[in-house]
Amino acid sequence: MALEIKRLHLARLRPPGGDGQWPVHGFVVTHPGGAVLVDTGVGGPEKLISDWRVVNVSAADALAELDMSPADISLVINTHLHFDHCGQNAVFKHAPFYVQRAELDRARRETPGLSGWFDFMGARFELLDGDTEILPGLSVIATPGHTAGHQCVVVGAGDGSSDLLIGDAAYTPRQYAGPLDQELPPGQAADRASWEASVGRVRAMAPARVHFCHHTDVVHG
Repeated sequence: MALEIKRLHLARLRPPGGDGQWPVHGFVVTHPGGAVLVDTGVGGPEKLISDWRVVNVSAADALAELDMSPADISLVINTHLHFDHCGQNAVFKHAPFYVQRAELDRARRETPGLSGWFDFMGARFELLDGDTEILPGLSVIATPGHTAGHQCVVVGAGDGSSDLLIGDAAYTPRQYAGPLDQELPPGQAADRASWEASVGRVRAMAPARVHFCHHTDVVHG
C-alpha cells in the first residue's frame, strides 16, 4: 500500500513564560482508500488559548492548502490528548479517534476542562492497548513519558524504510537525538524514566525520517 505524508500547519503558540513561538503541526497520511489525520491542532478554554498566545489555523483551512476537506479524513489518530493535539477533534465528528486507553483515562482524570474538545457527545474512540497496526503500513507504538498514554505513529515507505511521526515524545531534534540524561524543557516528560525508555526505543527502530509536531526540521536517519 502506497502511503504519503503531508504536513499541516495548524497553529503557532508560545509557552507561558517562554521565549519564541512554536509551530503546531498535524500530519495527513494518504493511502489508496482515503486519508488519516494525525493530531487535530489547538482548542480549549479561552484562558488557555490566551496564556499560550495561540495564533490558530482552522483544520479545514489547513486541509484546504492540500486541496482537501475534513470530509476526506476517514480516521484520526491522536498521539495524546493535550489541547494542542486534540483541540479540533470535533471538526471530525464523522471519524473514529484512535487513542491509547491509558491516555483517555489520564485526560479524563487530569483535564476534565478539555472534555468538550475531545470527549464530546458522540465521539467514537477506538481504544488501543499498546502497539497496534491501524492499516497496512500504518501503526502506532506506545511511547509513554510525555504523558502516560502517549503514542507515536509509524508510516512504512515503499522501500522498506519507515517514517516516525513522533508527536510530543520529543519536541525538537535536540531532544530526540541528544543524550538521554539531558536537561529537558518544562513539560517534555511527565515521567522521566518512561520518557528515556521511549526515546531509546524509537531511536533503536532507526526510522529513515522523524517528523516533529513543534519543529519544522525533519531528522533523516
